[in-house]
Amino acid sequence: MSGFCLVKDERPAHQQGPRPREQRALRASAPGVGAGGGGGGSGSVSGEGRWKLHLTERAEFQYSQRELDGSEVFLTRSSRGNRIACMYIRCAPAARYTVLFSHGNAVDLGQMSSFYIGLGTRINCNIFSYDYSGYGVSTGKPSEKNLYADIDAAWQALRTRYGISPENIILYGQSIGTVPTVDLASRYECAAVVLHSPLTSGMRVAFPDTKKTYCFDAFPNIEKVSKITSPVLIIHGTEDEVIDFSHGLALFERCPKAVEPLWVEGAGHNDIELYSQYLERLRRFISQELTAQHA
Repeated sequence: MSGFCLVKDERPAHQQGPRPREQRALRASAPGVGAGGGGGGSGSVSGEGRWKLHLTERAEFQYSQRELDGSEVFLTRSSRGNRIACMYIRCAPAARYTVLFSHGNAVDLGQMSSFYIGLGTRINCNIFSYDYSGYGVSTGKPSEKNLYADIDAAWQALRTRYGISPENIILYGQSIGTVPTVDLASRYECAAVVLHSPLTSGMRVAFPDTKKTYCFDAFPNIEKVSKITSPVLIIHGTEDEVIDFSHGLALFERCPKAVEPLWVEGAGHNDIELYSQYLERLRRFISQELTAQHA
C-alpha cells in the first residue's frame, strides 16, 4: 500500500492549466501522511487552489504512469466546515458507471489507491473516493455527523465537478464506509449500492445480543436500509471476525431492493477481495444485471 500527501501547487494560475499531468505529480519519496482516522494532519491543507498528489511509500501493486496520470486529487468543503480530500481515478475510458467508494477504517486514499486502480480496471468503472474528517489530510475529527456530511460533500463534488448523473453512480461502502453509504442511498436514488462487510448498527457490533435500535445507537444502518430505492448488492464473509456475518444477513432480510447477495464462505473481514467470486459477482452485477435494468 502507499500513503499520500497533498502539496500546494504554487505556480502562477496561468501555468497551472487544466491538463491532468499538470494537476498532480506522483512519485516515491520519504514517508508522509500516514493511515487511519483520528490523526488527521489538519494543518496540512490550508488555503485554496490546485494540489499535487505524492505517493509516499511503495505500493504493493505497481501501475504504469498512464494509469497514475488518470488520478486527480482535490479538496472540497463539507457542510460542517471540514476540508475533505477527494480522489478521482479514470480507470476505464468508456466507463458507464463511476463508483463512489467509502473505504473502511484505519486507511486513507493513498493506501487505497492501488486497490482502486485495480478494481476499477477489472470492473470497467471509474472510481471516486474521499477521506473522512480526521483521516489522511482531511481536516476535522471523526464523528457520525461528519461521516454523513463528508459523503454529501463527495456526492456533490462528483456530480458538479465531473458532471456525473446519479443514474451513473454506484455507491460502494466497505465496513464503516457502509454507514455513510446507506445514509446517502436512503436519501438519493442512484444506479446501485454495494455494501461490503456491512454493520447493522454500532450497538449490535459491540453487544451482539442487542435486539432493537435505541435512540443513542450509532450508525443505525438497519433502520435506513429499507428506505433505499436502488438495487443493493450485499457482500459478507461467513467468518468475519470484526462484523459478524449475521449483520449482512439481517440487512439482506430488511432490504426490499436487495439482489442476490454474495456470501463468501470462509472469508473474514479484510480478505474478501482475495476470493475469485468477489470480482465475478461484481462484474455480473454491473455488466449484466444493471445494464439489463437500465437498457
